Amino acid sequence: MDSTRTSVRIDKWLWAARFFKTRALAQKSCEMGRIESNGHLAKPSRDVRVGDKLNIKNDAGLFDVEVLLLSEARGPSAVAQTLYRETEASKDARLKLAAEQKALHDLNGLPVGRPSKRDRREISRFRGRS
Repeated sequence: MDSTRTSVRIDKWLWAARFFKTRALAQKSCEMGRIESNGHLAKPSRDVRVGDKLNIKNDAGLFDVEVLLLSEARGPSAVAQTLYRETEASKDARLKLAAEQKALHDLNGLPVGRPSKRDRREISRFRGRS
């Protein structure tokens, strides 16, 4: 944590706060419009300051967070979690989505064995390959 700085690039902060595994992934997410800072789409070079509200969409879900501390260095997970505070609505929405996905997974079950030739053709058609 760097207490002397007043701002940090958003891609570095997202990486340090462990929302993304690499800084390159954080940059790409910003470029794809998956990161909002105070209601505006954030470019990777945008500065984040203490008190900013961020909407972050990644593989784990949609996070609404408030920036509490700044850091450019990636540290342990326990330290990274002190950099932000997630809203209760955001936590509830992510937990609800995870429960729905788990229920759907349990309902469908996993297929037994490898897909047949017919199954592979259907998979290819579904994915848009011919």
